[in-house]
Amino acid sequence: MSQLAEENLQNINCSQKNASMKNKSKKAKDPPETNDETKKWNEDKLSEALVNTLHINNLNSNLTNGTSDHSKDSVNVLNVEPIIAQDAAPSEVKMNVNSVQCSDVNTRQRHENASLNKVRCSGVDEIESFEKSSSPQEHSEKIEIISYESELQMPEIMRLIQKDLSEPYSIYTYRYFIHNWPKLCFLASHEGKCIGAIVCKLDMHRNNVKRGYIAMLAVDEKYRKRKIGSRLVQKAIRAMIDDNADEVVLETEITNKPALKLYENLGFVRDKRLFRYYLNGVDALRLKLWLR
Repeated sequence: MSQLAEENLQNINCSQKNASMKNKSKKAKDPPETNDETKKWNEDKLSEALVNTLHINNLNSNLTNGTSDHSKDSVNVLNVEPIIAQDAAPSEVKMNVNSVQCSDVNTRQRHENASLNKVRCSGVDEIESFEKSSSPQEHSEKIEIISYESELQMPEIMRLIQKDLSEPYSIYTYRYFIHNWPKLCFLASHEGKCIGAIVCKLDMHRNNVKRGYIAMLAVDEKYRKRKIGSRLVQKAIRAMIDDNADEVVLETEITNKPALKLYENLGFVRDKRLFRYYLNGVDALRLKLWLR
């Protein structure tokens, strides 16, 4: 009997221990019954959930940016605003990039328009500056620039121009330009001898632009490198400006470097390349000078 009583007592003690252990584990899982403890427990759970959420968002943002976060430090609740701003940043960055690109395009267009306006305004400025910079040697030699007067000057003009042209012109070509626009034909004269000539025309281009055209220019080889050709071009352009020309164009061989230098010094710019333009197969460059 005593042995049976001892066994019953041990069973009762074991059941009591198991019951106390279950109550402890149940108390650990269940929230406290009092209001203060319940509130504290809810705040702790909320903070823990918020920290986990912030940590997951931080990992996602790092993965999106191509980096990985291996730190085990806890995330502060104050990091909520920076993370939200970081999540909204891609759209703002995209808008900023687009605005920067648009501003770059607008700035580039403004610079191009300004440079084009400078080129257009520089046409008259180059002519005026050339007038002021003419050397006194030219005036001491008494080289005069005179206007075309009569048919008697035609043989001298043809003689000068045919020496330098890459293709022959008939007398009818000369008469077409000179008879229709006699005020745009000028000659350089030294002691009664014709040493240079320029032949031009001026008419409407595409019904909205009054375009001047330099058809022929030649200077005697004995009188070159004295700016006689530049003076002839400047004289013709002045006459075109007086007749309300908007622009002046011409073609010259791409290999004729002296002519290219002459016109570019007067403000002309290269507008277009014309392949195999001349009869000898040489390419031409079209040069243009804006007057308005």
